[in-house]
Amino acid sequence: MILGEVFSPRTITVSLKGETRDEVFEELIDLLAGAYPEISRADALRAVKEREAKMSTGIKKGIAVPHGKSADVKGVVGAVGISRRGIDYDALDSSPVNLVFLLLTDPKECEYHLQVLNTLSNLLDTGAFLSGLTDLKTPQDVYSRICKFESLLASEA
Repeated sequence: MILGEVFSPRTITVSLKGETRDEVFEELIDLLAGAYPEISRADALRAVKEREAKMSTGIKKGIAVPHGKSADVKGVVGAVGISRRGIDYDALDSSPVNLVFLLLTDPKECEYHLQVLNTLSNLLDTGAFLSGLTDLKTPQDVYSRICKFESLLASEA
């Protein structure tokens, strides 16, 4: 299980407060830095903003997957944020974003990073996974849903 290792209930929020992309980056990186004290908040924020400056990671209607590389990280770690009102994200389709999956990766873990992105992409293409996701009430509920649907995807492969 890849995503079950990348995300944890400690790095998930079901009530993002940020209204802009940068505010949400700060909020999610704060979650990661709280769960992984070795992560430099400033370096992580810089890495995510640098990547975002190349091209928006608002990839499909209502979903963004911002990511960056940080030497403070071992492997890949991630945070999930849900916004019920939507975020002004400058997404490719100009739609507000409700689901944000932020990833930080060790620069030496490019192959693993691609595996995580591929698995996450497959999960985000699963309508049943997305259906009702923004209505979940707790980080544990979101984490359990990620694990459940990742297992379902693996069994279909």
